[in-house]
Amino acid sequence: MDLKEIQNLIKFVAKSGASEVKLEMDDVKITIKTGSEDRETTIVQQVPMGGMQAQPPMHQQQQQPAPAAQPETPASGGETAPAQEDSKYITVKSPIIGTFYRKPSPDKGPFVEIGDSIKEGDVLCVIEAMKLFNEIESEVSGKIVKVLVDDSSPVEFDQPLFIVDPS
Repeated sequence: MDLKEIQNLIKFVAKSGASEVKLEMDDVKITIKTGSEDRETTIVQQVPMGGMQAQPPMHQQQQQPAPAAQPETPASGGETAPAQEDSKYITVKSPIIGTFYRKPSPDKGPFVEIGDSIKEGDVLCVIEAMKLFNEIESEVSGKIVKVLVDDSSPVEFDQPLFIVDPS
């Protein structure tokens, strides 16, 4: 993997809004972490064959988790209150990082609209990741209460996409 490919990967991660991406290849491991507050990107590259090169990135990697853990704690606390308010609803979350699309193609209508009844296995949306379009199917039956993401928007892993009323 050359420097240009790494730079393109960093740009993609920054656009997607992901907080962390790990990539492992034969002789290279790359971890890209973006801080939600300072928008700083850190690249850690480890090459097992070169002992001297692997040590400094490990030092950087050990320093990063502490700041990354601090923003997650308040976010988790903030999510607890809405979860209690909307306890009767189920949140459908993104299983992957990519670009969210509500429609199968630009000239067709959305898979689901607010108020639509869905059943387990219905396609709710597609998420494009690395030029592959992944259909996201419902794991619950119910009624779409809210669509939380705009069409053609980047989404990250575990980001809420839809609110479903299972009753």
